[in-house]
Amino acid sequence: MLGREASVGERADSFVASLRSEDPVAERATVNGLAARVARVAAPVREQVLELLRKEIVEMRLRPGQRLVERELIDSFGVSRTTIREALRGLAAEGLVTTIPQKGAIVAIPSAKAAAEVYEVRALLEGAAAREFVTHASDVQVRTLRRALVALEQSQDETDPRVMLQAKNRFYEVLFDGADNATIRSILEGLQARVAVLRATSLTAPGRPRQSVVEISAIVEAIERRDADAAAAAASFHVRQASETLFAQLGAASERVVDD
Repeated sequence: MLGREASVGERADSFVASLRSEDPVAERATVNGLAARVARVAAPVREQVLELLRKEIVEMRLRPGQRLVERELIDSFGVSRTTIREALRGLAAEGLVTTIPQKGAIVAIPSAKAAAEVYEVRALLEGAAAREFVTHASDVQVRTLRRALVALEQSQDETDPRVMLQAKNRFYEVLFDGADNATIRSILEGLQARVAVLRATSLTAPGRPRQSVVEISAIVEAIERRDADAAAAAASFHVRQASETLFAQLGAASERVVDD
């Protein structure tokens, strides 16, 4: 139900295994995946379930409009109904999950209004970040940004869209590091989960990955010329082009849910 490659339960097991210590008592714990480690980790189990489900959504293994059936989640994680409901409420607060009457919880399909608001904020702030990068970044950081672009170019032909998403996330990490503006970074990090879902959705459109690389190349070229105005304009243009693509994708996803 919860993944095309491995089930959420299997990924929960892997997630938990990465947290295990050398404690032989902990190693002997075998209570179905995530619950096995609850007494041995600092974070509450609700936070661990929320983190893993958020990752499933952001990386598009759980797709917009997909149902989140409580009983199946309980069985996968081996935790209580209360824990699942608390995790779902946390995801709803982040805008990643919504509840539809007669259908229950689903992975949120952002409304056109919400998506437009997020993209407008992104266009303004990422344009400002590109301008700040030109002003503050060292030559080493400019070269690092070029390498991040090369990795992004190489990712565009991958069949797994998550490869490109990871490359794009890396590009923006370098951009924000070089911009050295804590306020811009803080605001965008607050939108991180929603931005990741919107980005992943837009990149599923035919031809969008290649066009996205072309647009990002223009940002890097302007930065290498140390042209702050052109870099800011290219960064904002890229976000607004992604926005136009997204609206078409959201419309198609909404129609699928209505017809389901």
